[in-house]
Amino acid sequence: MTENEITEIIIGCAIKVHKALGPGLLESAYEKCLYYELCRTPLEITRQRPLPLIYEEVKLECGYRADISINNKVIVEVKSIDALNDIHLA
Repeated sequence: MTENEITEIIIGCAIKVHKALGPGLLESAYEKCLYYELCRTPLEITRQRPLPLIYEEVKLECGYRADISINNKVIVEVKSIDALNDIHLA
């Protein structure tokens, strides 16, 4: 499955979650609900996957955690904000 096909499924699940829950919740709530929806698909889903941070010869085993990792190809980082600010606009 290509990254574009995976992304299409992710976006569909994210829209479903947002339509059901609406705005204003914490990231953790959206993440758990999105994880639930993604688990209902044929995709391989991992939640809170540790990612190492490598800087020159220094390797920190758990520098980061990916909110959701899909098919070892796509990482989803769930974000929730109160309102759009200028910094969010592109």
